[in-house]
Amino acid sequence: MALYFRIMAETLVMIHGMAVGAWYWENFKEFFEKKGYDCITPTLRFHDVDPSAAPHPQLGTTSLLDYAQDLEKQISKLGAMPILMGHSMGGLLAQILGSRGLAKALVLLAPAPPYGISALKPSVIKSFRSALTSWGFWRKPFRQTFNEAVYSTLNVMPAESQKEVFNRFVYESGRAASEIGFWLMDYKQAAKVDASKVSCPVLVVGGAQDRMTPVSVSRKIAEKYGIFATYEEFTGHSHWLIGEPGWQDVAQYVADWLSQAERQIT
Repeated sequence: MALYFRIMAETLVMIHGMAVGAWYWENFKEFFEKKGYDCITPTLRFHDVDPSAAPHPQLGTTSLLDYAQDLEKQISKLGAMPILMGHSMGGLLAQILGSRGLAKALVLLAPAPPYGISALKPSVIKSFRSALTSWGFWRKPFRQTFNEAVYSTLNVMPAESQKEVFNRFVYESGRAASEIGFWLMDYKQAAKVDASKVSCPVLVVGGAQDRMTPVSVSRKIAEKYGIFATYEEFTGHSHWLIGEPGWQDVAQYVADWLSQAERQIT
């Protein structure tokens, strides 16, 4: 049996990941607007702040479900079902929203994994060592050190650009991070995604040099969505798919995937 989907160039909602903001979609937003898409780049709760400022006191206990609720409210005002593009934690939020029937298609760039897929690979633990060794990290705001960010996310960025990008990072929710990494201990199962309720086409993109979302994790995420999923892996790329050298290749692949008027999945 073949399933056919028609994906029109309409609204793209771009959901950012941990410790950043809408600013990091600048390249992709310009690229896809030139393709005719209406691009919306929301900023997650408590992330629209000065990077040098102290974190909001409620950030540490903010849940993935809080982020998803805010995004659902914004999507409900669009008047039409959008394509959801999410990177890192934003990729998990896109999956959660997709399971609620809020997406025409899902584009998941180096996505954080949902409940049931382990994110705690050795490279991921190293990426968050400073936070994980702080007691009560699951209820506190946290921020990676510069070396952790370079190791985990910016490892193929030019050295002169790494500090510039890092200086724009803000604090992230310890609770949201714990819901992803320690899902087995989360009685609310905030990171859970019912794959049976995702009936739209799903594109999962991984970077072969990614230490934050290793490709072994990205492949499992694609497998979760079965016949609805397409998986593509880029050599020479890491977690910062949206801004590192060669990001245009990733963007063009996504555009080509979306622009196919009919896509057959067997």
